[in-house]
Amino acid sequence: MTAAVRRGDSGPSAAEAIGSLEARAFSFWYGKKQALKDISLQIPARSITALIGPSGCGKSTFLRSINRLNELIPGVRHEGDICLDGSSIFRRDLDVVALRQRVGMVFQRWNPFPKSIYDNVSYGPRINGITARAELDELVETSLRRAAIWDEVKDRLRQSALSLSGGQQQRLCIARALANGPELLLLDEPASALDPIATQKIEELLYELKSELTIMVVTHNLQQAARSSDHTAFFFLGELIEFGPTERIFTRPLQERTDAYITGRFG
Repeated sequence: MTAAVRRGDSGPSAAEAIGSLEARAFSFWYGKKQALKDISLQIPARSITALIGPSGCGKSTFLRSINRLNELIPGVRHEGDICLDGSSIFRRDLDVVALRQRVGMVFQRWNPFPKSIYDNVSYGPRINGITARAELDELVETSLRRAAIWDEVKDRLRQSALSLSGGQQQRLCIARALANGPELLLLDEPASALDPIATQKIEELLYELKSELTIMVVTHNLQQAARSSDHTAFFFLGELIEFGPTERIFTRPLQERTDAYITGRFG
């Protein structure tokens, strides 16, 4: 069941809006240290956006702000706003658990639960109140198919997820996120620890998924960003230096610092 169907939306305008994101003069602090400075950008729905820039420039901080994971760290604060489908993610009546269902997250290092493949994927739906076995079976199969791993694991769903290869575990983690029906999927360096073949499978998977949901990927791999994203945001020292279509960012950047990073003169 997709996010659009689950929310009862109808008509093309509603479908097109699902998964759009806008940051409005967003700043973020860890204690006294400012990590993000006045970030403003609009992420279109049903697209892949790459966040690039040197280590420590604020990419992951911005990503983790979108599902409010950063709030688990003591002493943080923010100014400005981030809106999902036109509505602030910081509004007082927002259910943060519901937000994290809408905004899935996949981390740099795959982190399957020490459970079976089936239980990994069904964990979220069960927490959210789905108990019927037939419905869970359908969700597990659908999510594994969407993550392009069903054919590899369909005969061993009761085996430990830890028995899978690294690339398979990462795709399992994507399936686990998809099982909650997100409209936005965040990935923080999802292929940095994978071999080239597994990396290619992840990139192909993201390309297939962008017709269903919005995707944002933090990556240090500029070739990967150029290959797989529709839009690119270049961060440097907590600032958003440039944002635009990936082809233009990589071939005709408007800012000198963007050109210097893209061409390897620093970073």
